[in-house]
Amino acid sequence: MRRAVLIAVPFAWLLALFLVPFLIVLKISLSDVALARPPYLPQLDFGAGLDGLREFIAALDFENFWFLTTDDLYWKAYLSSLQIAGLSTAMTLLVGYPIAYGMARAAPEWRPTLLMLVILPFWTSFLIRVYSWMGILSTEGLLNQFLLWLGVIGEPLTILNTNTAVYIGIVYTYLPFMILPIYSALERMDDSLLEAAEDLGCSRMQAFWLITVPLSKNGIVAGCFLVFIPAIGEFVIPSLLGGSGTLMIGKVLWEEFFSNRDWPVASAVAIVLLLILILPIVLFQRNEQKAREAEG
Repeated sequence: MRRAVLIAVPFAWLLALFLVPFLIVLKISLSDVALARPPYLPQLDFGAGLDGLREFIAALDFENFWFLTTDDLYWKAYLSSLQIAGLSTAMTLLVGYPIAYGMARAAPEWRPTLLMLVILPFWTSFLIRVYSWMGILSTEGLLNQFLLWLGVIGEPLTILNTNTAVYIGIVYTYLPFMILPIYSALERMDDSLLEAAEDLGCSRMQAFWLITVPLSKNGIVAGCFLVFIPAIGEFVIPSLLGGSGTLMIGKVLWEEFFSNRDWPVASAVAIVLLLILILPIVLFQRNEQKAREAEG
């Protein structure tokens, strides 16, 4: 009984905050747009019983999903989001791994302080941090003024309202999500393995690639998924830092809901996005399960 109650709590949480909202969005995606409140005509009425369900199945046409294939905007937005999220994840890994490695190799008395510095940005509002990058990356911002003062550039660079600014914003925002799992994996690593590898003739670089990197694989995979999954649906960063020239599915989703008020198509966009994310989520869960089994 205790085990059943313990398992029922997370299942009830997922049912209330994931499955039920997903079914509501799925229902809207199968509806027709209308100039009304709400701006759609439901095709499925849960109160109509079996007769209503039969009518719904008979009239099921997936019209909104089919519409996504007829407009280049949507599949280009999906591809652009995958590209930006993938490159951002790779850059976050390149920046985050050396930081996590340095933290794991630091003196034990310094590690809590370094860990606090990584978590410190979360104490400030996410919107404030993104707005601060607008002031840093603008034509008259701190970055251009600093480069002009050094004499590196002769005129201000155009960084804001470009994909470069989006990459910077995503890497900065999600960097702690990459550092923390990698640091956790590196901290648990047995240093005697590196000493044994060096005693057997490996250089420090060879020992790093043959011992350290494979043993930190679980942290790398976890960090990449924790960055990639939210980055692909990011809306705030491309809207504020990327401007109108940046095409991401999060912006398209927001415009369909609030500008065009086409809730059925917007819901179809959200469902397809969720289906795209199911694969990395399943892979992430399997990786975590394998890691727990290996530790056990």
